[in-house]
Amino acid sequence: MSTVIKKAVVRLGFKTGEFVVYPSHGVGQITAIEEQEVAGFKLELFVVSFAKDKMTLRVPTAKAASVGLRKLADAESVTKALTTLTGRARVKRTMWSRRAQEYEAKINSGDLVAIAEVVRDLYRSEAQPEQSYSERQLYEAAVDRMTREIAVVDDITETEALKKIEGQLAKSPRRPGKGEVVEAAEGDADSDNDDIQEEAA
Repeated sequence: MSTVIKKAVVRLGFKTGEFVVYPSHGVGQITAIEEQEVAGFKLELFVVSFAKDKMTLRVPTAKAASVGLRKLADAESVTKALTTLTGRARVKRTMWSRRAQEYEAKINSGDLVAIAEVVRDLYRSEAQPEQSYSERQLYEAAVDRMTREIAVVDDITETEALKKIEGQLAKSPRRPGKGEVVEAAEGDADSDNDDIQEEAA
């Protein structure tokens, strides 16, 4: 049995109606604070709704801090995240599977600047070789998280927030590093071979 507390209640600095960030899902809104009785114990829960994903989470108020539930980034953090996008991509020379795990951990950390680092590192301009499917997925997930939070913080549409992000990425230095040159050269060689095979066929 659950009792919904309707009035704008404040718990641990969070209140109903407020937008918050849940690390593994991004921006959601606290729609209610409920009390549920579980095995004779009263449990207080934040009801967090993610409208875009059509999903609702119930987070015990006592566990809010340990799961990383946080308030939206402040204007200073948004500025820092947007500035991060203009930096040079830092791509480690490790296997893609390990880098992918690191990128995923940053995206799910809920830290806006860490998410911006993923966007910066995986961004490809039109002049650069295309991303692999898994790179593209991680890039889009990171961009989506950034877009949603900036839109709510700056009170703008997600389209406008995305334009802000793309505008910053356009300023970033796009000279590929040594590792990227090698990858591009290999990719070119592959496409040349494809042409030869097609002509032979």
